[in-house]
Parts: sequence; C-alpha cells; structure tokens
Amino acid sequence: MIIRPIEITDAEEFLELSKRIEESGFMLYEPGEKQTTAEQQRKILEKVMAEEKSIFFVAESEGALAGFIAALGGTVRRKSHSAYLVLGVDEKFRGQGVASQLFNQVFEWANEKNITRLELTVIKNNDRAFNLYRKMGFVIEGEKVHSLKINGEYVNEYYMYKLL
Repeated sequence: MIIRPIEITDAEEFLELSKRIEESGFMLYEPGEKQTTAEQQRKILEKVMAEEKSIFFVAESEGALAGFIAALGGTVRRKSHSAYLVLGVDEKFRGQGVASQLFNQVFEWANEKNITRLELTVIKNNDRAFNLYRKMGFVIEGEKVHSLKINGEYVNEYYMYKLL
C-alpha cells in the first residue's frame, strides 16, 4: 500500500473511487447523486492543491486507488490552525489498516503545516467509522441533531476533533 498526495491525473479514477465509497450510504452524497464530471473533478483538485493548508492523500494498491483522506484547511487567519477531514476507503480494502495509514500521513502533514486542530463529522450510527476515529485519537465535541435526512429519516452526526 502506497500513501501519496493525489495528482491531477488521478481525477477520473478518484471520481470513480468516490462513487464506489458513496454506495456505503455513510457519505454526504447519496449513492448515485454526485453528477461531477472528470473535468469538474480536476478543477476541484486543482483548487484544493493550490491551498497551502489543504491536501488530498490517496492510498494506492497495485496501481489502483483504494481510499483517500482530504484535509481542508482554514483559509482565514483565525482558522489557519485547523483543518476539516473527509475520509473514504473502498469497501474491498476496509479492515486492512488503509484508513489508519491515511490518518497517520495526514497527522504528519498537519504537524509540518502547524495545524493543531483536526475535525470531522460522522453519522451517529456509523459505528465502524466512529470506533476508528476514537482509535485515532478523536473525541466527541458535540452532536448535530437532525443534520441529515437519509431514506426519509432524520439522523444525527457527531462532531469530533483531535488536537495535535
């Protein structure tokens, strides 16, 4: 498994990876909802890559993308010490330590960028992700009530953070 920064040439494969991960039902987009084109994805990646305190790392296995973590840093001075994380791992690679490797890479990157606060959200009933985040040192900061509507039902999300 190789963990590396994403490249613009990964845009199309990353888009397909994102769509596969969304099939889990635990991501912001519903399965099949995202209508992003490869060109739009390239532009999104270019914008993120241009930000000093933002980055995408991907996990690559045998030449194919297996997962990703995005750290989206604050763009104003008062938030320049923090970054919001988004993580996704392809189903066939879950339980193999890919997410932990991605987190460790982003922790190292955050230290280099003087980012001292990492934050994320997780759907309350996503026990597998919640347990992973706790294992990686994240703690619950609060609960956002009725933050999402999934299959006609309101669900809550936990806000979680980790100080470095």
